[in-house]
Amino acid sequence: MSTKPTVTLDMSGLSCPAPLIGAKKIVDDLEVGQTMLLISDCPGTPDDLLAWARQTGNEVAVKEKLEGGRTAYLVTRGSGKKSAPKANVTLDMRGSTCPGPILEAKKVLDGMKPGEILMLASNCPGTPGDVEAWVRNTPLELVERVEVARGSYEFYLRKK
Repeated sequence: MSTKPTVTLDMSGLSCPAPLIGAKKIVDDLEVGQTMLLISDCPGTPDDLLAWARQTGNEVAVKEKLEGGRTAYLVTRGSGKKSAPKANVTLDMRGSTCPGPILEAKKVLDGMKPGEILMLASNCPGTPGDVEAWVRNTPLELVERVEVARGSYEFYLRKK
């Protein structure tokens, strides 16, 4: 490890959401840029940490796999809450397979005014590539793409 973390928190043996709650309590007291090493063996910890980091502006990296099914995560205190773009319309297509999310998003966007933003939520593995290709070939702007959990995305699309 290149830099020594400010704090180490071992939450091994505790089920989710305990590791996230413990991490939040510690990270909230850190200065911007300081780090915490979180150790957890709960299989839900990576998804919990990723979703939390997206909402708070903190950074999370898997530092190393440890014995006993434990993982060490390096959490860096960010400068504050990241705010996603304000969506005019939300379309939740989680659970729908491709090309469903794009087809439904197109229908919704056709009824929207220029400048308005659609937030498309999808966990279909093909959607990130589909969205990128779609915005290259249409009068749309991909304002932001946020991975809210492993393999689950929010796409903020502005109609031009």
